[in-house]
Amino acid sequence: MRVYTEFEDVGYSPCGIPYVHGREIPAFENLILQDKDFYAQQRIDVHYTTRVTRLDLRQGAVEVEGEGRVDFDRLVVATGFDYEPPGVPGDALTGLYYVKNIRRAMEFDELIEEARHVVVVDATPLGLEMATALAHRGKETHLVDPHPWLLSEVADPEIMKPVEDSLVEMGVQMHLTTRLEGFLGDGKVRAVSTSAGEIPADLVVVCTPKQPNNRLAREAGLQIGSTGGIVVDERMATSVEGVYAAGDVVELPHAVTRVPVQGLTGSHAYAQGKVAGTNAAGGRRIYQPVYVPWGMVAGKWMVGGVSFGETLATALGVPFVVGQAEGISRARYYPGTTRIRVKLLAEPKSLRLIGAQLVGGEGIKERCDFLGVAVWKGITIEDLAYMENVYSPAIGALSEPIALAAQNCLARLQR
Repeated sequence: MRVYTEFEDVGYSPCGIPYVHGREIPAFENLILQDKDFYAQQRIDVHYTTRVTRLDLRQGAVEVEGEGRVDFDRLVVATGFDYEPPGVPGDALTGLYYVKNIRRAMEFDELIEEARHVVVVDATPLGLEMATALAHRGKETHLVDPHPWLLSEVADPEIMKPVEDSLVEMGVQMHLTTRLEGFLGDGKVRAVSTSAGEIPADLVVVCTPKQPNNRLAREAGLQIGSTGGIVVDERMATSVEGVYAAGDVVELPHAVTRVPVQGLTGSHAYAQGKVAGTNAAGGRRIYQPVYVPWGMVAGKWMVGGVSFGETLATALGVPFVVGQAEGISRARYYPGTTRIRVKLLAEPKSLRLIGAQLVGGEGIKERCDFLGVAVWKGITIEDLAYMENVYSPAIGALSEPIALAAQNCLARLQR
């Protein structure tokens, strides 16, 4: 088996890069899962810093820079993503950083040490992680975003308000409802131009939304969907026999709305890769439509969700009823107790759970995992309202916040 990559390394976690920048993780080397000898021992022939220039699907071959034509029996396209171009003047200046390649991250980390003013463009999940990391490093950090609240295309304002407050408390200067207009400088960036004025910048972290890197697939004639991702079936098979695709370059149906979605999390890409690889090797494995459980640390809070919240459901025209409540992570008298806010969305007639959002100090990831399965299996608000839950002062409160939110939903319906 051959693998071609433009990068110097494979098998590391780019999702961990912000946490090295923030010094929660001591070194970039900690993100590397295996050294290059490991893949060689597994008889995986990795061609590093090697660019594939063309896919010839009719002839079953790829064109490789420096190697020429290479034939294949089965092909897996995993070309990942590119950041959406900022689309403003000055985007070719040095000092603009796109979090992706671990080697570039190592270089940028040294520049962070010398910088005083850093601007983060867009309050995407990565943007929040980088703003948090830079605040941990003691840098004057500015976060610029055109929307009225953080993660506004995904999360609801009351869920994100504690995150915003904590980032401000950490020293991050918020520039919401502020449009990026350009990068200023002579060769190197010195400031960011916005609709609210100029912001000094020694460095800029560009965290625009991800878009599929579909050039090779599109030019080869693979079917491309409405999101720009490669269209695949449940086997991760593309429109061409013997060609599979996985990761940020594909689009998949959302299980509730059937609307195609793209640019999901690392856990989705990992699972898709296993499905594509198994089927390319002659096995049989399928990948389900997605419910998109997600979670992250931003500022001093954990925040997450499943499927969608009120803002996105409204935009999609999905009818729902809502219930929400605030509870606690442990017994109120046990040290370290934190608040948890839970917001649940359900179908109006069946009361089947279709979405959730949560913010708190701990326990968010585990609840999002559970609620993801609940949406998948058709659990109702009534089921959740009367669910059993673990009570132990050190790890769980007497009343589970999810159950409280479900009870709130039922009470609102009765009224």
